[in-house]
Parts: sequence; C-alpha cells; structure tokens
Amino acid sequence: CDTKGVIYRGRKAGMNQWKSAHAVDTDARTLAEAMKGADVFLGVSVKGAVTAEMVESMAENPVIFAMANPDPEITPEEARAVRPDAIVATGRSDYPNQVNNVLGFPYLFRGALDIHARAINDEMKIACAKALAELAREDVPDEVAMAYDRKLVFGPEYIIPTPFDPRLIYRIPPAVARAGMETGAARRPIVDLEAYTQSLRARMDPTASMLQALHARARITKARMIFAEGDDPRVIRAAVAYTRAGFGEAVVIGREEEVHEILAREGLGDARDEIEIVNARNTAYLGDYKDYLYRRLQRKGYDQEDVHRLAAHDRHVFGALMLAHGHGDGLVTGATRKSSHVLTRLNHVFDASPKSGAVGVMAILKGGRMILVADALVHEWPDEEDLADIAERAAGVARKLGLEPRVAFVSFSNFGYPVSERAEKMHVAPEVLDRRGVDFEYEGEMTVDVALNPAVMAQYPFCRLSGPANILVVPARHSASITVKMMTELGGATVIGPILSGVERPIQLCSTTSTVSDILNMAVMAACKVG
Repeated sequence: CDTKGVIYRGRKAGMNQWKSAHAVDTDARTLAEAMKGADVFLGVSVKGAVTAEMVESMAENPVIFAMANPDPEITPEEARAVRPDAIVATGRSDYPNQVNNVLGFPYLFRGALDIHARAINDEMKIACAKALAELAREDVPDEVAMAYDRKLVFGPEYIIPTPFDPRLIYRIPPAVARAGMETGAARRPIVDLEAYTQSLRARMDPTASMLQALHARARITKARMIFAEGDDPRVIRAAVAYTRAGFGEAVVIGREEEVHEILAREGLGDARDEIEIVNARNTAYLGDYKDYLYRRLQRKGYDQEDVHRLAAHDRHVFGALMLAHGHGDGLVTGATRKSSHVLTRLNHVFDASPKSGAVGVMAILKGGRMILVADALVHEWPDEEDLADIAERAAGVARKLGLEPRVAFVSFSNFGYPVSERAEKMHVAPEVLDRRGVDFEYEGEMTVDVALNPAVMAQYPFCRLSGPANILVVPARHSASITVKMMTELGGATVIGPILSGVERPIQLCSTTSTVSDILNMAVMAACKVG
C-alpha cells in the first residue's frame, strides 16, 4: 500500500517501475481492506495510519511492525487493547521489541569489512537477520536483563535482541562473513571462523580469551556435571547452558515437576530432554548412598535416621554422594545457601576441613590476566605451615588451569619491613616451602603492588619471582573475602570461585548472589579439574 491505497495490478495512478514490481492481483483497494485477515503488517509510513478497527480485523496472533518514525502507525497499547494476542514491534526505545538500526548496521559492516567484501549482498543481509532471530530465541544473560530491569524471554514482549546485548558483536559479524564467503563476495576470506569469533569477543571483554581457553578445556573433558540446586532458576538455566555449549552432560538434583515448571517459566521448555533430573525418589542408589554415609558418620554422633534424612533430603549431601560414587564428574552447589553451611554438609561426604588440607581458591579475571587468591573458604587464621599448604594447593589449581605457578605471600610489609608480629608468618612461610623443596616459584612477604607490578618488583632485584605473581596467598580468610569482593564491585573483575582444592573430587561452591554466567563459569572450572 501507498498513500493512494493498495498497489494492485492494473492500477494507473501514482505507479512507477518499483511499485509495479510489487503489484498483486487483489480486490482490496484500501489499507483497511488489505488488513482483513492479514497475518503481518509492516509499516514505514506515518503516525496513525493504522486504526484499532484494522488491527481487530487481522488474523489470529497478528504480527505488527509499526516502524513509522518518530511515532508508529499504531502504538502497542492501542493495538493490544483490541487484540491482546498481537505481537507488536516499533522503532521506539520506550516500547518492547524496538527494531533499531544499531542491531544490524554496525555488525553487518564489521563482518563485511573483515572479509574485504566487494559488496553487501542479499545473502549477507539475510544471514544478519537470521543470526538476530536465533539470538532472540536463546536464554538471555542476567547482565542484559538487569540493564533493562525486566525478565527477557522469547515471546510477544521479546522477539528481537536488545541494542545493548553484548553477544551481538560476536554473533552477527561471523554470520555475515560466512555468507559473504559462501557467495563469493569476500576478497579476503577468514580461514578460522571460530578464532575470528573469539577475537571479536575479546575486543569487548579482555577476559573473554581466558574464559574461552577454559571453555576449550571443558569441551575436551566432556564432564558429567551435577547441579545440586534444582529449585533455583539460575541453576537450571546454567545447567541448560552447560549442555548446549557442548561442555558435557548436565545432571540437576530436584523434583521433576518443579524443574519442568521452571524450564517452562524461563522460556526453556524445549530443554526438558537436554538435562537429566535426579532425586532421592528416582535413583536406584539411595541405599548405597546411605550405607556409605553411615560408615562415615556412625562414630560422629549420627544414627541411621539422621543419615537417612541427610542422604534423602539434603541436596548438597545427595550431590556429594553422587559424586563420591562416580555418578558425576563434578559438583556445583552453594547458590542458595551460605558457603559455610554448604561446606559443613560436604564435609559429611568428603574430607573438606583445614586438617584434611582443603583450601578455597578464588580466580580473579581482569584485563586479560588471571590471579588466584587463597585461602578464601576454609582456614580462618592460618599459621606458616598452613600458608605453605595453601600455596601448594593453589599451585595445583593453577596448573590445572594451564598456568605456571608464581606464588606471592602478601602482606602490608615487604621482606621484613616494617616489622610486625602479624606479618611474621607471611615472612616465614616461604622458608617452609624452602624446606619442602616444592617445584614452583614463590616469594614473600610483599605488598600486592610488588607482587603484581613488574616496575615495582624491579626495586627488589633479589626477588625470586620471574614475573608478576599469579597466586596471592593472603594472611587470613577475611583478607581474601575483602580483596575479592572489592575487585568485583569496584574493579569490574570476573570472579570465579571458591574452587575447593584438597578434596578428592572437583567441587565448586557458588555464592548466593551468583548470576547464571557465574554458575556456568563454576561448572566450567570444575570440568577443567576433571582428569
């Protein structure tokens, strides 16, 4: 339609070669007549061109793209007043489903420029549109939802990604580039599209390349990961993301009906068959689990009824028992309870106490670097022997993550000055490692800037570290907590942990404030420790 009505075959008024190409055989002569029974309206005209009566006459679940600028042909509230089943998109940012050029042009051009395209052809444009459509159907990261202060799930209120979705930069250009190469538009084809995708991601987030390295290790491991808290939507979404990313099988502990209800509510109803749901009622191993737990706890004041309650009703204990019996390769838990509570429960199944050598290691990713901080979970106030143990455990974690350990025992003093009773143990801990003859670099005590800044470290030419430390052993658990939370809140760092080391199986403890991305990262970290 144009200002004169329907563009039909045989029309003379206002026609030209471009309009003639779109002329159709129809008896409709006005926009109102054309809208009757229509499935889709696409408008780029003027405000008010579409009336409520026109929308009311459309087919079931009508799709209305009212793109007139600055005001649409009909507003979403006007359309839904007569057709609650309508799916409405506009160009306005104050309405859901904003169709914005910024979703296409920058990323279309990025892909075209990176292959030195001769032209931007229709296939490249279609690839861009399809990539947007696929992205809209995927689970939306919490970070994006928080920016818009609403839950974003594919449906009538969310049919297209938001302009500030950080995934656009590494999803759209590769699709455009691939289409350009397949159609012969590329003068400089990209040999490795996966590497290209990761390079785009790293431009926006320097930690992305480090996370991708961990992801690559996890995909090789293919670990069967146990997610203990199946009543939490974040955990279930992370479990689905884990299996969809190709990291391995996801096992969720929970009641089937509740997990299925959450999946449906989160827009992931199609993922029911992608995760395995396990609980005390449907497992064939509950008897084995209880026998095992009773043998561990019978001389610690627990009777058989206590053990039954723990094994059958405590998800953390049940998940740990699954792990202990080889029914999973790793365990992710702690998103719904405080770490101290969860650690106590895990201690029923595994030896996860200071005496047994357990250590909590936090991984801080910032500016393309990974720094491990320990102990963040188990030792309240470690002595020099404990600190040496912590350093050895953290070094083991570093090697599992592909890092060559360089340990710094950090304090407020440098190499004995100023003298302080509280800094003394940090000064002595390296001597303990000297006696043990460990096979990694270590030094201390020193301030954090000496440990991490090469220019400051150069002021101490006797320092035994060959480069900036990648493991910081701190004086006490509260020091680790303060450091990590300050880096998260003020430094914008990505924090993963605590990684529970010194326990025979890979276990990751989330925090109660963890996002879906945080929980997924914890699962990936656990997978990297398998094997």
